[in-house]
Amino acid sequence: MIGRGNSIIIVGGGASGVVLAAHVLKSPNPDLRVTLIEKRPHFGQGMAYSTLLSAHVLNVRASLMSAYADDPEDFARWVLERDLAKPDQGPFYAPRSLYARYLKELLDDLEERERETGRLRLIREETLSISPTASGVEVALANGTSVVGHLAVLATGHDEQPGAFQGRAIRMGSDADTALDPETPVLVLGTGLSMVDAFLSLEQRGHRGRIIAVSRRGLLPSPHRKGNPIKLDVADIPLGTQLSYFVGWFRNLIRENQKAGGDWRDVVDGLRPFNQTIWQNWPSSAKRRFVEHTKAWWDIHRHRMAPEVYERVTEAVGSGRIRLVAGRVVDIQPGFTVTIQPRGTQALETLDVARIYDCMGIARDISTTSNGLVRSLVERGLARPDPLRLGLDVTARCELIAADGTVSSKLLAVGPLTRGTFFEIDAIPDIRVQCARLAKQLFG
Repeated sequence: MIGRGNSIIIVGGGASGVVLAAHVLKSPNPDLRVTLIEKRPHFGQGMAYSTLLSAHVLNVRASLMSAYADDPEDFARWVLERDLAKPDQGPFYAPRSLYARYLKELLDDLEERERETGRLRLIREETLSISPTASGVEVALANGTSVVGHLAVLATGHDEQPGAFQGRAIRMGSDADTALDPETPVLVLGTGLSMVDAFLSLEQRGHRGRIIAVSRRGLLPSPHRKGNPIKLDVADIPLGTQLSYFVGWFRNLIRENQKAGGDWRDVVDGLRPFNQTIWQNWPSSAKRRFVEHTKAWWDIHRHRMAPEVYERVTEAVGSGRIRLVAGRVVDIQPGFTVTIQPRGTQALETLDVARIYDCMGIARDISTTSNGLVRSLVERGLARPDPLRLGLDVTARCELIAADGTVSSKLLAVGPLTRGTFFEIDAIPDIRVQCARLAKQLFG
């Protein structure tokens, strides 16, 4: 337990914020005070779970989506208790809107439980700034008020605004995503899971025009299949090596497992508990090479689609409804005449599209984020980008590192903002472990 006081302000009431609040409130400390601040109308949704489209399902089966690290079956039980799935139906990939309902009920239960104690306070408002004070922190809100506490934790999640070709590319489901002629072609920047979401959304709207999806390698995520993850010990893994050596070891492990009748997924999933340790032990050169050259291949194997979604997407690719292009966008003209250069050639191709969707995933430079709060912390020197600029620079204890290298005892972060240190920290199974550790670190 760290003697930082009993008042914690969590900025961001999406999945990361709600999960952290749930873990912190496990503490029996009667003097504990948790303030959860969210600018959206609803807590627990964020970007990931605000969709109402039934085809937008979780990419992780229900049995792995509990909010609690010490009770991994909580969400699966919640689903079964409400007759939303059958016990014998096999892996269940729940609609994301259903997971938002689970998080809402979890928070509702916490709010009811803590009503008399006053240990939980929910504020629906945008956060403008966070400033350290002599005794803690002051959080300024858009309505002109402020909240004070002993420490603040950033749980703001993913950047909500497009990172590429700003002003021309838009996010699916944003205010700019207005009605579209159903016959017109559209361009999607990215071919990963966000592109899959965009395709499903367009299908739901009755869009029939061609979808051209462009990424550097044009790779489509693989489907989930039932498997048997291999058993590994940390001593089995070559930590701290250069990337080429590690990749060779990993490929050999897959070959050996396949010779024994296994599947490559068994190796990827068996490695999952050690992913953060592997990342943290790599030299900076290996991390950089991984992000630049290997991450795209890793992502399509590590971040997979539910089987039923994979069938719909591959059918669309086979019929020509979706065209996957390995290449890059060279130019975008007003009215959206787009020039692309397919990979491995100097030839250029011109396309006319009615809309461009940014589905490229993580921002490459956190200092250019559309999140004003995060940007202000960086500009004021209270935080700095991590060396790869994937997120904010934090310690292994989630403490923000200032521009001058000092470690903050009052400003912390969880979830996707901490990618540079934890890397695999976008999915609930990883976030809940991080939140459980932080809660124990702070309040014992």
